[in-house]
Amino acid sequence: MRTDDFWAVIGRATADRPASPAEVAKRAAADLATRDPEEIVAWGRHLDKVMVASGTADLWAAAYLINGGCDDEGFDSFRGWLIAHGRDAVARSVKTPDSLAMVQVIKNAADTGAVFEAEEVLHIAADAYTQATGQEMPAEDRPATRPDAGDLWDFDNEEEMQRRLPKLSALFLAPPD
Repeated sequence: MRTDDFWAVIGRATADRPASPAEVAKRAAADLATRDPEEIVAWGRHLDKVMVASGTADLWAAAYLINGGCDDEGFDSFRGWLIAHGRDAVARSVKTPDSLAMVQVIKNAADTGAVFEAEEVLHIAADAYTQATGQEMPAEDRPATRPDAGDLWDFDNEEEMQRRLPKLSALFLAPPD
């Protein structure tokens, strides 16, 4: 599956109408379910590639700040939320995680405590496969989609957080004494 084809599924799920990530996942799965099972599996493999590419320590740190903490599954769900917002949102966030401080709903979360997760986006291919075939998607070896624990820095180190993610730190950390 080509990258453009992968993102076109997400684009159609969000076209012309704002939607929650859960609705994006539902629409994308319905779209994929109209295709051959092999194409659905290929879409799922491409999702794995997006997850690998977005599995950076600094993006994880951004998710940690924004969501008030973030374990392995929380980081995956955060990236599901990003994917539901499209190719540009993912690309911009991977390139410059601190750019998330410019997103209005994230700015608002500094006051509201909103959490950004969309695990259902990570299950689009499996849901589509089940809809199309009535069976579970075949299990495959999946790539590691997160950095190893040894590659992470201490997300509770506020000085390091402020150095690496100054805009997000300004929103989510208490000002230094």
